[in-house]
This record gives sequence, structure tokens and C-alpha cells, in this order.
Amino acid sequence: MSRWSFVGRTDELTRLLAATHGGQGHGLFFSGSAGVGKSRLLREGVATLPADRYALSFVAASTATAALPFGGLAPVLPAEQPPGLSPAGVLRWGVDVLREQAAGRRIVLAIDDAHLLDPPSAALVHLLARVENTTVLGTLRSGEQIPLPIRALWTDDLVEHTELAPLGAGETTGLLAAILGGPVDAGSAERLFRLSAGNPLLLRELVLAAATGGELVRSYGGWRWTGRLELAPSLTDLVDTRIGQLETGVRTVVELVAFGEPLGLHLLERAADPADVEVAEERGLITVGPDDRRVDARLAHPLYGEVIRRRCPVSRTRRLQAQLAERLELVGARRRGDLLRVAVWRLNSGTAQDPALLLDAAGQAFTRYDVPLATRLARAALDAEGGFHAAELLATLLMFGDRPEEAIGVLDAVAGDLVSEERRSRWLAVRAIVGYWGLRQHSMVDTIAAAGHTLTDPGHRARLRAFEAIMRLHGLDVDTAVRLARSVLDHQAPGVAARELARSTIAHADAVRGRFRASASAIDRVQAEAADWRADMPYLQLAMELARGTRLALCGDLTGIDALAADEFADQAGAGDFRLGTGYLSILQAYAARLRGRADDALKASVGACAVLATGRVFAGLAHAERAQAAALRGDVATATEAMAEADRAQTPGMAILQPWLEQARGAVLAAAGDLVGATRQLGELADRLRADGFAGHEVLVLHDLVRLGQATAPVGPTRADGSRRTVAQRLAELCGTVDGALTPLLARQARAAAEGDGTTLLEVADELAKLDLTVWAVDATATALRGWRRDRSTSAAAAHERLAALLTHCDRIRTPAFDALRPTLSARELEVAGLAAAGMTSRVIAGRLFLSTRTVENHLQRVYGKLGITSRAKLGAALRWIPGHDGNPAG
Repeated sequence: MSRWSFVGRTDELTRLLAATHGGQGHGLFFSGSAGVGKSRLLREGVATLPADRYALSFVAASTATAALPFGGLAPVLPAEQPPGLSPAGVLRWGVDVLREQAAGRRIVLAIDDAHLLDPPSAALVHLLARVENTTVLGTLRSGEQIPLPIRALWTDDLVEHTELAPLGAGETTGLLAAILGGPVDAGSAERLFRLSAGNPLLLRELVLAAATGGELVRSYGGWRWTGRLELAPSLTDLVDTRIGQLETGVRTVVELVAFGEPLGLHLLERAADPADVEVAEERGLITVGPDDRRVDARLAHPLYGEVIRRRCPVSRTRRLQAQLAERLELVGARRRGDLLRVAVWRLNSGTAQDPALLLDAAGQAFTRYDVPLATRLARAALDAEGGFHAAELLATLLMFGDRPEEAIGVLDAVAGDLVSEERRSRWLAVRAIVGYWGLRQHSMVDTIAAAGHTLTDPGHRARLRAFEAIMRLHGLDVDTAVRLARSVLDHQAPGVAARELARSTIAHADAVRGRFRASASAIDRVQAEAADWRADMPYLQLAMELARGTRLALCGDLTGIDALAADEFADQAGAGDFRLGTGYLSILQAYAARLRGRADDALKASVGACAVLATGRVFAGLAHAERAQAAALRGDVATATEAMAEADRAQTPGMAILQPWLEQARGAVLAAAGDLVGATRQLGELADRLRADGFAGHEVLVLHDLVRLGQATAPVGPTRADGSRRTVAQRLAELCGTVDGALTPLLARQARAAAEGDGTTLLEVADELAKLDLTVWAVDATATALRGWRRDRSTSAAAAHERLAALLTHCDRIRTPAFDALRPTLSARELEVAGLAAAGMTSRVIAGRLFLSTRTVENHLQRVYGKLGITSRAKLGAALRWIPGHDGNPAG
């Protein structure tokens, strides 16, 4: 594990340096809690100051020096003071000493933990802040007594004073990636951020504890935290220091909140002495605030709960949780979540005896996508004689927890309890889910079809038919899937969950066929009925989101993907360890980042998806395919090839509906490796298969990939009566009448312009693509136009260079075949001469600097102009800016 890097804090660092450099600025002080990063920020800031301009003195006050006169400033003052000076004279002497040491440079005095300064040192700092050409910087711990001379610094407007907030979620994620040497999956980063509350010191201890305990696991280049945590002594010591010694009553308050947060204040004051509650709040151990119509108490820091719960004796833990359950039952469970809280407290205290309570709570936890908690409650319900319904729910949860073999065992144990047709239909449905998606038993689709014919109740038959439909869809039997799903919708008897599962199947089929408006309408209807199907079939959300995500990806709606990733379901899936949901949303985020040109973010998100889905059998192949795409965009052929092989290994025939994405990724990997002939063949054959299957939505994107490879005039599709075949451009134009939305006409326009060598139209298309945030596609369209203009020595090339440079500012370092084909091969000398010329140097000056003749310089420039497709040095700057590794500035 590398040294902890300094990450984020850009605004604060800028503010600190501005205070140092400012003509009238006298300084800046940061206040903040222990471990928030005040000292590191101060050190990083002053470390950038050049010694020839600044006389820097850095001191760290401490309790050891707080009682010694000038102890805090001892490192910067002479050991002996002149005798006979008055207190005021001593202060003036101290100022004179520092000014003499500065020798005309600006004095910068940086004091860490200035609240610990002794009174004489604090007075000298105050006096120094009034001296010209001086800056005073410092840190203070929040909540500590501050010496009056230091406080007067900002009350007298001598320095600025600001509170240093904890790191944000993004900064915490960046810090984790920097320290661990690789990306951290979103769920792990979120949990570590929540536990540390953005405090770098606590984050460090958490990471060290997790790493030491082997709970940080690296997979596909990314890190994932298992969630288990061994509290190292250093971590508990930090928490103990903050909590301090607690009286019995106050400790009871803190323990009750630790086991019950968020805990209603009215409930807390019934379980503990209200006076002790007030003390706990005054000491900063708990916070009390409104939540809707209730006032809740929470621990002041998440780690307090971890330490307190671990240290609380088992007997007291059980007693406290039983007490919380009793109190809430007495006052009445008014909120929906209260039933779940009572069940958990009862289970943890060993007093859970009501299987109905446990089963209802398990169902409620599943609707929140908290799979581990729901599994635990469902198992307890089954153990408490919860019977068939507990077994059905537990088996379903085990399937979504990647434990299908165990799920089959639970189902087999209640196979003799199918006393009604309803139970039989529900048992068959769960058995089919586990077998088909969990165990890759693809014959289950025929089993469930045959079983459906044995049922007499139309509603029960419809439920099985809805499951058969989605299995047929995922197995790529789309026509049969749609027919079955429509039969469910046309029937009067199906329950809400079966009906909306069928509608989700149709929505997905419409999306791959390019019927985006119908797909969106169907998804909206499923979403509108969520309140009626979620309790019965929470996992229907996954089918709906797969249909929605497919539509958004195929029609290039990156804003829609952003909204989906920010939806409540994403938060619940991440918090509840619903891996299929979290993993699929990460794949979509990687896709959106890739099309925006943010290749690094795309790789990070796809690696996270691969790690989350590593033990599953549904989306793992798709995750690795997206990882291959991201690596190919970065020009990392080795990783792209490895990821593609892993995608093939992980992909299952039961999810053949996702195969077009894998085949498209295969084409990208071949192209990244330089095999453009192989890539063209691969994508052409894929386009023909998609056409035959009626997957017009997918076909558009594959044809566009061929356009980006320079194959707009390549033949595709079947041979026509006249013996000819359509070109890629012609087929895209034809699809404009089949595929909904504005993207297909735009891509068809690009293909036609590429086929005709119409650079002006290509730039217009690039502008429209850029407005849609499809930056990589805009780069390729611009590169295609520029390549033609450079070849023809057109005057339009200069403007295209500017447009390309502007687009690339929004991207990470990317590689595409169209962009690579545009890159000129400049020798080191040509690049050096061009850089100096772009900076405004004349040929004569360049010749003198490089010890060349003027004629040689001019010859180099003429060759550069030819390679770049420009005609003068005035256009060199823009032409050079988009060449990787060169920003248009002179070398050396």
C-alpha cells in the first residue's frame, strides 16, 4: 500500500495560496475536527512556496509546550532572549528576529494546532500579523479553547477564518484509488465514505484494518471491500479518545442509539433518562434532528456505533434490543419501517417467536433490496415454522444472493407441501428462476411451459407464462417471448406482478427492435404499477431496468442513463448488496462514460461491475465486454483481449439476448489490435445476423461502428435481385423508417457524408453528436472530415483542427481507428521545430536555437505542413494540440 496521497481540497489549497500570495493578505486559519486533514493541507500548501521569495517558518504547537513562554515558537526564535526587555519589548524583539531572518523576503509563519499556543507565542503571532509583508497561516481544532490573541486575528479582520469540511464522496473515492493503486468499486467506496464520514484519518485506519484482515480484495484491477471489519487497536483508540469516559446513564443512551438508530426521540426518552439524553447530545455523542414528522436521534459519527456494538456484552446487547422492540410495540409501529425494526430487534435479542412478523419483515427488506437482511429474516421465519411461504421467499433471496444450489435445497424441502395450485405455480416459478439463471439449466424453459398446461386456474397459468416469456426472450427466442407476453396481457386473470413482468418483456423486445417509443411507454406503465407488484415480485425491478437500460443505450440517451444511475433503486441496490442491480447499473455507467470519451471512468466502472458480478451468472459476460470496450478505447490491447476472453467464458446461453453487445465489443477489440480487416468482417457478419433477427436497434449501432472504421460504402445484407448489395450507408438510411428517434437519421447522415467525402456535413453531424454528449463519435466524425481535407490540402482543415482539439479537451487519452488514421508521423526534430514555430519563433531564431540552417528549418516546416494538411505556421498551434503528448507549446 502506497503512501497516502494528497487528493482533492483544490478550492481550499487555492484559497490558502491566494492568502499567501495576496498583496494585502495577512493570512488564513482553518478549523476542523481531528483527522479532517488540516495539518496535511497546511503542509502541502506551504511546501509549494519557493524559498527564494518566502521566508517560511513551520511550527506545530502541542500540549507539551503550551505551558512554556514562547514554547510554541521555540523552533523559530533564538534560544536566549535579550535581558531586561519588557513584555512588549520581547514581542517587538521576536518580530525583528523574524524580519532579519527573512532578509527582505515575505515572512510566512505556519502554525499547526494554533489553539495549543502558549499566551506569549499567541501574542507574538497576533503582532506579526499586523506587520507588512507577512502572512500568518494556521490550523485549529474545532471545539477547543482558542487563545484570545489568535481569535482576535479574524475578529480584527487580520486573517480569514474558515471551517474545513470533511472530504466529499468523490474525494474519498479518489483518495482510496490513489492509495490502493487502482479503482475501488462504488459500493465499497460508499460504505467506507459513510463509516469514515469523510475524515481522512479515520478512513486511513479503516483501510489499514480492512487490508490487514484480508477484507480488501483485488479483482480485475479493482478493489472491493467485503464489508467485514476487524477493529484494530489504533482505530478503537481514536474512537475512545473522542467518546471519553461515560457515566452509566449516558452510556445506556449511546448504546440504545447504536442499536436502534435512527431512533425516535420519544422512544429513546422512554427507554432512558431524558437528562442522560441531553448530556449525550451536549457532549456531541448523539445528534437529534427532525425527520419528516418525527424527531430522531443518531450517533454523531458512524464509527461510534461500530465500536460500541462490538464492545457491548452479549447479554446487554440482547436486553437492549429486546427493550427497544417492546417500547416500539407499546407506542405502536406507525411507520412502514417500524415493523422491520421490531423484527430485527426481536431476532437479534433472541425473542423472535412470530413467523408472520419475520416473514413480513423479510418481504419488506427485499422490497428495499437489502438481500442479506431479507435472507436472514426469511431463514428465521422458516426456522420458526413459517412453512411454504418462508421457503419460497428464502429460495428467491438465495438465488439473488448467488447461492442457487442452496436455493434448490430449500425448495426441495417443501416440495411435498404444494397443497394448492397457487402454491404449485409459485413453487414452479421460483424453481424455474433458480434453475434457468442460477444453475444454467436452460431446459427449465420447456419444463415450465409443460407445467403451465397442467394448471387449471387462468391466473396461475398466466404467472408461469410470464416467466416463460422472459426466459424465451433472454434465450433469444424473441418472437415466442412476445407472443407469450401478449397472451398474458390479453388475459383478464393475471395478477399485477405477472402482467407487468410480461410488459417488461415486451418493452425489452421493443427496444432491441428499435421501437423506442413503445418501449418507453411500456416501461412507464410498469413503473406506475410498482406499488402493486413490488411486494409480490421485487426483482421485477431488474427486468424493468434491463429493458430501460437497453433502450437508453441503443438510442444514445446518456442523460437518461445518468438519471437511472441516480435513481432511488441504485441507492437501495448498492446499500442492500443487490449485486445484479448494482452490477448492471455500473455497466450502464461505464457505457455512458465511454461514449463521452471518459475512458478512465469507463474502465473504472466496468471493473467495478466485473468485481460485483464475479460470482453471478447473469450479467458477468456483459460486464467483461464493457471492460473490453473501455480498454480498447484507451488503447490497452492486452487488457481488452483478456477482458473479451473473460466475457466469452462468463457469458451463458441463457442470456443470449446480451450477445450482440459482446459481438460488438469483439469488433472493437480487433480494431484496437490493428486488425481492421477482421473487425470489419466481424461487424459486417454481426449486422447481417441482427438484420435477420429483426434487432434493428442493435443493427444501427453496429453499422455505425463500420462507418467509424471507414466502411460506409462496404456491402452488407442479402444480395438483391439485380445482384448488388446495399452499402452500410444505404442500409442506415433504410433503417431511418424503422428505428425511432433522432439518432438513427443523424448516423445515417454521417454515413452518407463519409461515403461521399462531404467534410462539411461530417462536421455538422459532429456538432450534433457533441450536443448529445456522444463525444467519441463526434471525434471520429471530425477526424474523418479532417483526413479528407488534409489529403486535399483544403483550407477547411484549419477549422477542423480547432474543432477536434476542442472535442478532445472533454476526453481522456483515447484511441480509435479513425483518430489513429489521422495522426501524422512527425519525427522528433519535426515536432521540435513545429512546436517552436507554433510559439511564434521565426525560422532564423529556431535555426540559431537548434544549431540548424534556416533552409533546414524551412524544409522541416514544409514537411510538417504537408503531414498536417495545413499551409502556414499560423495554423500550427491548433494542428499540434490534438497530437498526443504535445500541447502546441515549444519544446524545452
